[in-house]
Amino acid sequence: MMPIKADHHVQDGERFRFGEYELIAIHTPGHTPGSICFLGGEQLFSGDTLFPGGPGNTANPYASFPTIIESIRDRLFTLSDETQVLPGHGKPTTIGRERPHLDEWIQRGW
Repeated sequence: MMPIKADHHVQDGERFRFGEYELIAIHTPGHTPGSICFLGGEQLFSGDTLFPGGPGNTANPYASFPTIIESIRDRLFTLSDETQVLPGHGKPTTIGRERPHLDEWIQRGW
């Protein structure tokens, strides 16, 4: 099987237009080195970076708990409280609902 080569590497801040809609790429490493979230208005497609109750899995060798915490704190928690978080799977949440729990996540280590 031949390796698949990417046609395009998404860059932090890159904008994608879909008719009247626009998504902005936000580089959020931690779950994987190249993790990206997409912000469209007040909706954040967080993939495996942020879920209700904490960050995504960082138990894999290519993942990093300190890095995902930094991504969430510095890249996502700068968004408005009203921003709806739509994770890669599971229930949605909001930035305002999750932000107060950051120190708890750091203390538990996941």
